[in-house]
Amino acid sequence: MFKLAHISDVHLGPLPDLTLRELASKRITGFVNWHRNRVRHLFPGTLDCLMEDIEKRQPDHLTITGDLVNLASSLEIEAVTAWLAEAGDPRDISVVPGNHDAYVPGAYEKITRAWYPYMRSDDSPSGWLKNHACFPYMRVRQPVALIGCSTAVATPPFAASGYFGPRQARATVNLLRAAGEAGLFRIVMIHHPPIRGATSMHKRMIGIRRFAATISSGGAELVLHGHTHLNTVYWLKGHAAPVPVVGIASASQGPGGSKPVAAYNLFSVTGGPGDWHLTRERYALGADAKGVTLAETTRF
Repeated sequence: MFKLAHISDVHLGPLPDLTLRELASKRITGFVNWHRNRVRHLFPGTLDCLMEDIEKRQPDHLTITGDLVNLASSLEIEAVTAWLAEAGDPRDISVVPGNHDAYVPGAYEKITRAWYPYMRSDDSPSGWLKNHACFPYMRVRQPVALIGCSTAVATPPFAASGYFGPRQARATVNLLRAAGEAGLFRIVMIHHPPIRGATSMHKRMIGIRRFAATISSGGAELVLHGHTHLNTVYWLKGHAAPVPVVGIASASQGPGGSKPVAAYNLFSVTGGPGDWHLTRERYALGADAKGVTLAETTRF
């Protein structure tokens, strides 16, 4: 049995002090939104509670599907780098970025450099290279192939869309086919939900049809995403069978907001090629906002 934990939208807080130069950009809108809304419901203690519960269940691997920071400032990126180091070894954690991680021009390069050990293929260079395309990447953790895709791009104020382009689609198909031929259970990680209507237009993923064709052509057993801060299950047409597309609430969401409280998914993969079995247990913050309890079990 292979056990995989899935969290998303960490939005690590608190928000550090920003310089006037840093705020003279799209960050000013996010800064206002944080202090008006997010600060009341996104609590670091909530994330700590989830991580402690995950550690108790001893998964074989942890996936994080984006939005680790809020405004992608240098101090936030440094804080997340330190948090990741505490969370575990890069061999045991796989990360893909979200729109907040690429909040302003230049941020994407900074986060890929800082978090590269957590989002590199097994056969990629050991150190970050400026012109090296990190995504898609593939890591094999028998009997699973973890394939990380990026939709993170800098967008104008009041927009949070993502982009899945032709180059990444072609490369992802090749990885999926290779993993399938190797008899591996293929898990694709992406931040934006690759489902039409799953989020509003200004937050959607551009390239949804392209991603659907990628999954249908290459084949996959599971797609994980974040972005919506919701616990959802959708389906995409697969190479041989429908593929579950699973989203999860923000890992820092406290009680009292309009979105579900913090949660994580724990997937169990058993069986083998042609006879895979997948079970999801969703654990969520309890009513007392202190403990974590089993909220739902699903067999796909």
